[in-house]
Amino acid sequence: MNIPALRLHHQHIAQPHLTQPEQVVAWLGGLQGQDYPGVKWSIALRMPQATQADVVQAFDTGKLVRTWPMRGTLHVVAAQDLRWMLMLTSPKNLSGSASRRRALELDDTTLARCRAVFTQALQGGKHLSREDMYAALAQAHISTEGYRGYHILWNCALHGLICLSTSNDKEQNFALVDEWIAPTPSKTRDEALAELAARYFLSRGPATLQDFIWWSGLSATEARSGLAAIHSRLVSDTVGKLTYWLPADSPTPKAATNAFALPGFDEYLLGYKDRSAVLDAAHAEKICPGGNGMFAATIVIDGRVLGTWKRVFKKAVVDITATPFTHLSPADAQRFAAAAQRYGAFHNLPVRVVL
Repeated sequence: MNIPALRLHHQHIAQPHLTQPEQVVAWLGGLQGQDYPGVKWSIALRMPQATQADVVQAFDTGKLVRTWPMRGTLHVVAAQDLRWMLMLTSPKNLSGSASRRRALELDDTTLARCRAVFTQALQGGKHLSREDMYAALAQAHISTEGYRGYHILWNCALHGLICLSTSNDKEQNFALVDEWIAPTPSKTRDEALAELAARYFLSRGPATLQDFIWWSGLSATEARSGLAAIHSRLVSDTVGKLTYWLPADSPTPKAATNAFALPGFDEYLLGYKDRSAVLDAAHAEKICPGGNGMFAATIVIDGRVLGTWKRVFKKAVVDITATPFTHLSPADAQRFAAAAQRYGAFHNLPVRVVL
């Protein structure tokens, strides 16, 4: 089983054919989204052609939103999926934050006041920056010192009150979910479990149950229930001691012969607990130095992560500096340079690659 080639295919990185940003995000269920510039590129590279303006428009028209569903980590999700995902994942995330709330002196009464403040500040279709949200709390004599402000925003988002909405050059504003997103059909918890499992395994297979547990943040019992509900749509294969699940209609892809310039936090790497199928353990430290939670942009050649890259925007060009783990052959260097040109086209700028 060629795990890298199958993942590139199912994630729509190789031979992409989805044409709308919201289609990409809905297919994947969600994309890790704390790096807003990076996640915009993650979405675009899964489409045959897309510019940054195309992806931003999907955010600014309410088709895509950012919030904190899986693992309580910032993700991009399709707007129509927001409510059922939060219904499914928020209880565990909120209960797991009880000690953090105590440390920040945020009791239930204070958090209820915060929700009331945000409702009043945003109602009527307003979109406010984080600074404006903090200012509204300060006016109500609610401190945002330290990490209190971020936790308040996070808590209110997990309650389904607010989400990130329209954008400017560097960040997104906040809006009320019920004003920004049209009503959507509800799901039972069992339906939501099955749906999240389907989104995960159909888009990220081959993947293991442990990968799904890690990615979703669900309990092992819930994750097994979701997998069981979609069992008929999947097939399994055992590699070593691991059982991988993938769509029953998966093709038999040819060996990967492509190159990609993936952003940091891309789901090709971050969508799995076990990343050894595409990344040698010896190089993991170079992707996330010191385990600091900040993931570098990656060079992917023939399905393997073979290095990192950084970009610097100049007035009329993007400079991309590649740092391969080992020497790249001239052919591989040329393939990565061609992949980097796609990143330039996304920004409507030429690219200079330094290897």
